Amino acid sequence: MSHTDMEIFEKYESVVRSYCRSFPTVFTKAKGHKIWDEQGREYIDFFSGAGALNYGHNDEKMKKKLIEYIEQDGITHSLDKATNTKAEFIQKFNDVILKPRNLEYKMMFPGPTGTNSVESALKLARKVTGRTDIISFTNGFHGMTIGSLSVTGNAAKRKGAGVPLQNAVTMPYDNYVSDNYDTLDYLERFLEDGGSGVDIPAAMIVETVQGEGGINAARLEWLKRIEAICKRWDILLIVDDIQAGVGRTGTFFSFEPAGIKPDIVCLSKSLSGYGVPFAITLFRPELDVWNPGEHNGTFRGNNHAFVTAAAALDYWKDDKFEKEIQRKGKMVEEFLTQLNNKFPELKGEVRGRGLMAGIACGVDGLASKVAEEAFKHGLIMETSGPEDEVFKLFPAMNIDDDALKKGFDIIEQSVKTLVKEPIMN
Repeated sequence: MSHTDMEIFEKYESVVRSYCRSFPTVFTKAKGHKIWDEQGREYIDFFSGAGALNYGHNDEKMKKKLIEYIEQDGITHSLDKATNTKAEFIQKFNDVILKPRNLEYKMMFPGPTGTNSVESALKLARKVTGRTDIISFTNGFHGMTIGSLSVTGNAAKRKGAGVPLQNAVTMPYDNYVSDNYDTLDYLERFLEDGGSGVDIPAAMIVETVQGEGGINAARLEWLKRIEAICKRWDILLIVDDIQAGVGRTGTFFSFEPAGIKPDIVCLSKSLSGYGVPFAITLFRPELDVWNPGEHNGTFRGNNHAFVTAAAALDYWKDDKFEKEIQRKGKMVEEFLTQLNNKFPELKGEVRGRGLMAGIACGVDGLASKVAEEAFKHGLIMETSGPEDEVFKLFPAMNIDDDALKKGFDIIEQSVKTLVKEPIMN
């Protein structure tokens, strides 16, 4: 077996690369919840493409559909021309996802990344309302392009813009101040007070569970009140479901348990089901005030993604898959709770919902060390939060129980090694 010279990346690839620093090996193959490197070493994947591989790697049914489509010389690139694959996806998404949830949305296909979905949502909200500002929330993350960065909280990512980020107001997310303080009292006071300096915004953009921000899960009551405030002030509610959606928290849309109906929803990451770039922006039909071509993108007609995304929807034809995600989510919660109780040295806090969970460590640098140690033992896991203080579990939603427990064992052993040995700063 030939081996790749790691120096090629050091020599020719920009220093902007990041994940390869956390997982320093050359990967060659992946299937389901497993991934292999050049040496043939097997890893359990609790990273899942940062939430882009909710169904695991190379799902057999999706792969078969895609191969068949390619072999038949199906359309690959089409901009926004009509294709049979687009029609099939639209119809199936409406029938399998929207109608059963009593949701009526127009579908817009922006460029195939999450940040493009967010950019289109912000543009549309401003166009519909004629207002300029957007309210976002502390520790929110919405993408790396300028509009998305303006509503992102992370200081390091914002600094990368290189220009002032404007027309956004940051408000405290749920439990940002303390468990006993309702941050929406603070937000609503700003809207009510003509001297607050905060204009009525075009929209509020929120994640129900903040992924990059530290696996902060908003209470359902808080989300319900957000919707009520938006309705009271005629503000559009945008839910960024790019990472928390497509089943990650236990339901297809992460906002379902709150019983709310956002005006605009952003989806990407696992929407294609296969790791193929794909994004959509959903919005109430009456908000569809675009001029033709007013927001577009060369790769908004990714037909390979239409094929795999339509196949992925078969998982959602009944509630069996959803119940399995919720059952595994409880397994994760129980494991993290007992781990946190067993190792008070973590100074930890269990966070998240469903299969989007983790532990925030109160010891500087410890979460990163846990992920690093786990990698040595064959588990891929990342960190999140403004100081990388959370190690987070993002297993494939269809991972089997044995593999899930094996991953748990590796994490527990990694924590045990670190807290019992004086290697921390």
